Amino acid sequence: MKKSRREFLEISLALGLTPIINSEPIQSFFDAKEDEKKLKILILGGTSFLGPHQIAYALERGHEVSIFTRGKTIPKIHQELFSKVEKLVGDREDNLEALKNRKWDVVIDNSGRKTKWTEDTAQLLKDQVDLYMYTSSISVYYPYTGKDFSESRPLVTAVPEGTPEEDKPVYEYGVMKATSELATINAFGKEKSIIVRPALIVGPGDRTDRFPYWLARLEKGGDIIIPGKKDEVIQYIDVRDLAEWMIRLLENKTTGIYNGSGPGFDMTTNAFVHGIHASYNSPVNYIQIDDLTFLKENEIIGIQPWVIQLPQYAGMSQSENSKAIAAGLQFRTLSETVMATKEWWNSDAVTQERRDNILTGEGSFMKREKDILAKWNDRKG
Repeated sequence: MKKSRREFLEISLALGLTPIINSEPIQSFFDAKEDEKKLKILILGGTSFLGPHQIAYALERGHEVSIFTRGKTIPKIHQELFSKVEKLVGDREDNLEALKNRKWDVVIDNSGRKTKWTEDTAQLLKDQVDLYMYTSSISVYYPYTGKDFSESRPLVTAVPEGTPEEDKPVYEYGVMKATSELATINAFGKEKSIIVRPALIVGPGDRTDRFPYWLARLEKGGDIIIPGKKDEVIQYIDVRDLAEWMIRLLENKTTGIYNGSGPGFDMTTNAFVHGIHASYNSPVNYIQIDDLTFLKENEIIGIQPWVIQLPQYAGMSQSENSKAIAAGLQFRTLSETVMATKEWWNSDAVTQERRDNILTGEGSFMKREKDILAKWNDRKG
């Protein structure tokens, strides 16, 4: 349902916000007008997790979609829609031939895993498309120290000298995303670039077991560890909220840099766990382990979507999202995310082997939970 400008101003005032009349954030809140031309969208990637949801929303709104992939990944969700998508095959490492001598209105770069890839595609497409959207990450803020996690925070653009080997992969990922952002802006300029920095993405089609673990674990019930203090906050975003908002940004030509994080309030770790369990009937007994030293000793560094409060991760769930909300980012409830993920998780899209491994596989936290609880009880005396 579309909101009028007047309604938006009334909502803003009711929430204690102070909108600036005629500002870009207010304009970007609104959906593109129906009579505006539909977009020709190129997605670099598109078959993994975020891409299928972007495609579903874009097609629903009447846009044309082309995807550029290696032609190897089979989408795990919205498979039926890919017959309506133009499929271009190549390799971002060394074969961009399918992108040459073509025109699109906008491009979404979902698959930039190397700075060179973004440099190459941005330079190739800068005269062929009007807007370049790069899907980045809040990892550009690593290490998560200090208090400012707004879009103006300085980025990590190099791995510091003397960084321990175990920390280098985290730094390197953040550096890759940050320098890819710079490559986008260098090619297209700030006026034609959109940078989106998501927090942990969750929801149907997830290719990791981070969020699904909690659904499976809480369904099983029993003694369940909640790591960290009761008032620690977490951040995540439903993949559908992120995908739909990104398409609307393109429709409205809302350029700039945005933290794509949710929810729209400070959610604690305990509220997150209780919120998921509300969708199940299993009896549970929660054990809060708030001893940081104990958690570190037992390698409970992170049970996503949060990471324990080691100094380098202390601000990981504090990215500022007010600019994104002003630009139209909206959030589903946790219960909606759980129910959609639950339906997908129990469908044919997920193998029984994956469902079994999430609780019994070698990497499952649940396999260690009983021994960790015994150690915790011993420590407490």
